[in-house]
Amino acid sequence: MTVTDLKKIFVSQPAYEVVPVMEVKGRNHAMTLMSNALVPGSNFYIETGWVFGMPDPNPHIGEHVHDYDEIVIHLGTDPKDQEDLGGEIEFMVGGQPLIINKTSAVFVPKGVKHGPLTWKKYWHPHLEFTIMIGAGSLAQADPGGHQKLMGGKK
Repeated sequence: MTVTDLKKIFVSQPAYEVVPVMEVKGRNHAMTLMSNALVPGSNFYIETGWVFGMPDPNPHIGEHVHDYDEIVIHLGTDPKDQEDLGGEIEFMVGGQPLIINKTSAVFVPKGVKHGPLTWKKYWHPHLEFTIMIGAGSLAQADPGGHQKLMGGKK
């Protein structure tokens, strides 16, 4: 692939299009970093948000399922120990608890129920990323099942 116009593939201004189901203390509204609207033809939906305190309500991301594969990343922000997540999260995947307390990535195949995500501990800020493979728009991605919970509001 030859790229002649880098402006077409570089996202320097994220979108703030995810409508949260509720206000969550300790979290910022998610930023969309990649979508077909931001980079036409990318066919990925990538969003991220800061966790800067113990989320309240907790859990605020319930059980849901997608018709696409998803990668969920929790990234610590301590430059002296990048594996230190800054919290401990119980993430239910396929009905089984997964304890996340280090920088990590989870591949969730399409059709597998996942959530809720419950923060058990918090000690410093960290980031949560979701990469939705083959979901190029907010409507296709419906991160966290939020839009369905809100009756399809987009």
